[in-house]
Amino acid sequence: MRINNSFPRPYRLLIVFLLASLWLTGTASGARLKDLASIKGVRSNQIIGYGLVVGLDGTGDGNKAGFTSQTLANLMNNMGVQVNSKDIKVKNVASVMITAQLPAFVKAGQSIDITLSSMGDSTSLQGGTLIATPLKGLDGNIYAMAQGQVSVGSNANQNQKQHLTVARIPDGATVEREVPVNLRNKETIAVSLNKPDFTTVSRMATAINSFLGDDFAKAQDGGTLKIKIPEQYRDNTISFLASLENLEVTPDTTAKVILNERNGTVVMGENITINRLALSQGNLSLQITPETNAPIDGNQGDRLVTMKPGTTLGQIVRALNAIGATPKDLSAIFQSMKASGALQAELEII
Repeated sequence: MRINNSFPRPYRLLIVFLLASLWLTGTASGARLKDLASIKGVRSNQIIGYGLVVGLDGTGDGNKAGFTSQTLANLMNNMGVQVNSKDIKVKNVASVMITAQLPAFVKAGQSIDITLSSMGDSTSLQGGTLIATPLKGLDGNIYAMAQGQVSVGSNANQNQKQHLTVARIPDGATVEREVPVNLRNKETIAVSLNKPDFTTVSRMATAINSFLGDDFAKAQDGGTLKIKIPEQYRDNTISFLASLENLEVTPDTTAKVILNERNGTVVMGENITINRLALSQGNLSLQITPETNAPIDGNQGDRLVTMKPGTTLGQIVRALNAIGATPKDLSAIFQSMKASGALQAELEII
């Protein structure tokens, strides 16, 4: 790739070709089944809680956050100290909403990370301590207890403002209740694709049936695969799933092009080709015709690019870059190609 160094650095075009399986077909390498799909019913669950962070250095909630004073008064009353919320005026306490993910198969006694977000007008949670707070699921049950020293992290970039009203506590909650997931003695399991696609789910079924030596997997729709568990694995489903999750499957997705107008970055699959095109954008002209004998990178002596049918989009971008096309030029050209039907790919401009 050649980059025109006469242009400012933000406008130099960077071409990135994704050879990963997410965007390529045919020539793509396989991805593991565990990276493309998940077992239906095996997932994480969201849990939340409301609590107080204490010990702040004057950066807590002000008097306008009445719920903080009320919560603190309730807490003190429960501990045998009778106080009136109207008499409480402290700046070292802040109300926070606590969120966390309860992973599948997590057991009671294990720890999970939690995130704290200020709810009042606190200016910083730095240096505070979260007091014991129950975390509940959507069913109202308590699944974890949170407590610990708050960490807002450090900001290595001095030019970037640090966000001090959101913090984390690594391993800040102890799991008290498990979410039951039973995979034993099942006759069938369902697999859900992360990105539904008829071709991918069909390839997945073929790979599984080839591995098991019989017709055990059948696609239910574009995003679901139903697998019959062989008799010998009925009492050992975990081993069965472990043997399947590392099977390689080549995913199939639609062609896609992403263009960043600010810096000219273009991300695409290498299999996007253009057959015939005649396009003029300002003083730039692009022609794709079988009559040309021009080199594949175009004519760099002027603002005309001529190329042969079957040229990849990446070659077109390199040629346009060689004659000084700016990111805005590329954006306008790609949109015109998409509108005319010459570009058979999804176009996303960011």
